[in-house]
Amino acid sequence: MVKETGLKKNFLYSMCYQILTLILPLITAPYVTRVLGAKSLGIYSKSQALAHYFLLFTMLGVNNYGNRAIARVRDDRAKASKTFWEIYSFQILTAVIVTISYGIYCIQFASENRLIYIMQAFYVMSGLIDVNWCCFGMEKFKLTTIRSMSVRILTAVSVFTLVKSRDDLWLYTFILSFSYVLSGLVIWPFIKRHIDFVKPTWAGMKRHIKPNLVLFWPVIAISLYNIMDKLMLGWFSEDEEVAFYTYAERIVTIPTTLILALDNVIMPKMSNLYASEGKTEKIRYLMDNVMLFAMFMAAAMGFGLAGVADVFAPWFYGSAFTRCGYFILILSPVIIVKAWAGALRTQFIIPTGRDKIYVVSLTAGAVVNLILNTLLIPRMNGVGAIIGTLAAEFVVCFIQFFWCRKDIDINNYLINGISFCIIGAIMFLVVENLSYVCENVLITMGVQVFCGVVVYVFLACLYMIKIRKNPVLVNEGLKMLHIKYQFK
Repeated sequence: MVKETGLKKNFLYSMCYQILTLILPLITAPYVTRVLGAKSLGIYSKSQALAHYFLLFTMLGVNNYGNRAIARVRDDRAKASKTFWEIYSFQILTAVIVTISYGIYCIQFASENRLIYIMQAFYVMSGLIDVNWCCFGMEKFKLTTIRSMSVRILTAVSVFTLVKSRDDLWLYTFILSFSYVLSGLVIWPFIKRHIDFVKPTWAGMKRHIKPNLVLFWPVIAISLYNIMDKLMLGWFSEDEEVAFYTYAERIVTIPTTLILALDNVIMPKMSNLYASEGKTEKIRYLMDNVMLFAMFMAAAMGFGLAGVADVFAPWFYGSAFTRCGYFILILSPVIIVKAWAGALRTQFIIPTGRDKIYVVSLTAGAVVNLILNTLLIPRMNGVGAIIGTLAAEFVVCFIQFFWCRKDIDINNYLINGISFCIIGAIMFLVVENLSYVCENVLITMGVQVFCGVVVYVFLACLYMIKIRKNPVLVNEGLKMLHIKYQFK
């Protein structure tokens, strides 16, 4: 029997885990951008994007499907063990095929920068041992967070101590690639404690193939506008432009990851609730409040990041990466759209098994993105890739909300979302006008962030308490600050 874990703790652990997947590049970024330079990092980004495509075919849709499947049977150890080994056996089969295929690619086709592509092979092979989906399905977020943290710290130390010049690009690639293998290995002691070995049968494996593949196509569709844009930039533009776009996207991904961390906690919880009877009221309560939180945070982070972008990028990455500031500014709206769609997807679409909505929406987004990338990247370089990404994410979000409009309180969500965006726009104007408050960059950003937070939180709280008369988030915030007063 898996003990119930508080949503708040799971959210914090999930948020930490998601941040850890991004924090290594963020911590080392100021160092590697200056040591390796834009061209070398552009080469790394292209090779990593290609390796990621191979990894996708190893994992297929298991991150979502495996999470959901384990969540539904986690209270029965025998069923959980059987389900795990059936899914994982299929994962092993695909991993072996994909790893061999990647090796053939490196030997036959990667004539330029072949060593870098070979180093990425460890990243591809990590799919053979990645079973984090099982931990998430069992809501064991603390375990994955603590163990991954150790690996990330070791990786960061290795980068700082071993990577010293542009000639060390291969070493940098190896360190990051092999870290994914270590991250997978440290989870297996948990699996041995909570999952018994059950010899999988072909019939058992086969029943997971179709639903796994159904959830795999959305993964491919997402990759078309999260990864393909880097490959296309590499084909039609300079390596430096790939680096500028990649490092701008990396910054924008961090706020999105913070918001989606709650979704990763909610998805197994909602899957378990939907599998139970008489939980309608609890489902509605959770969904309404998680959507409110997602919209509140998305507008704050999207408009806030846009406001500090032109000051932050050259200070953090170095003057050679000034163009990143412009890229971050025009890419930041994606935070809002992805957060809204992600909250709906992980609370309702995936837990209820409505995979068709997920598949169709992401397919439409992928088609839009591919068309716009083909038309715009050759003429507009990184800006063209950003326009394609924004259009794709908007299409995905629109289709998912429109399709689910009869099953969710869409009017309430739209009112909240638009209101938070208006508040965010006001904050953006305040922050943007403080860009040149003084010559010291750190002081300038400190003033921008402080003023932006004060303006946004004040107006958002006023909106939730006085206009919407739903102070749930405000009261939760007061609890975290150990303030006993509660709004009614």
